[in-house]
Amino acid sequence: MKIGGLQKVTLIDYPGKIACTVFLSGCNFRCPFCYSKELVLPEEIKNHPAISSEDFFNFLEGKKGLLDGCVVCGGEPTVNGEELIDFCKKIKDMGFLVKIDTNGSNPELLEDLISKKLIDYIAMDVKAPLEKEKYGKATGVKDIDINKIKKSINLIKDSGVDYEFRTTISPQIHSIEDIIQIAKEVSGSKRYFLQQLRKEKETISDGINSYREEDLEEVKKQIKDLFQIFRLR
Repeated sequence: MKIGGLQKVTLIDYPGKIACTVFLSGCNFRCPFCYSKELVLPEEIKNHPAISSEDFFNFLEGKKGLLDGCVVCGGEPTVNGEELIDFCKKIKDMGFLVKIDTNGSNPELLEDLISKKLIDYIAMDVKAPLEKEKYGKATGVKDIDINKIKKSINLIKDSGVDYEFRTTISPQIHSIEDIIQIAKEVSGSKRYFLQQLRKEKETISDGINSYREEDLEEVKKQIKDLFQIFRLR
């Protein structure tokens, strides 16, 4: 398992907590709006500097009593399989809360993490309406198993673990109707966030842009009451 980055402190990535964020390399999706090529594309990963596990855990050791938790993201953390379970267990054993960011493509591993009480917060990216063709467009994966995505959504909602769903939106990928459909498919969730595409880094595909704020006003009106907490960010 390769650690591709470490943000030593974040006040926004773990709601209500002071945390660090550790970035794990590798991903099974190729989302055109992804701006973390160095964590996703094999040729980019190969040339990207790594952080040793020893250095990471030494860092955590020095932050006991200063940080509440650790955000584990990627890439896609669950591509690391059993290594991710061991990684989260070690973080938990040091006394930190664990938040995981996932694309929901591996519900079996998520279920294992939940049953072992190794994660305290889950953020799942719902990439598109739950239809194979649309999900394939949003993820760059033609043979996507949409049933695994649906299983992860239901698992998270019923897990008892704190959670959020979120969707990064772009007019090149999502129509207004798509956005409303996604919201309806995860309706009743505790938290749902629409995320504007951030363009501070180059995305995997060219020509991917953000929605204009005014284009989303009617969307917000239609979906905001479907969730306990809804926000456009």
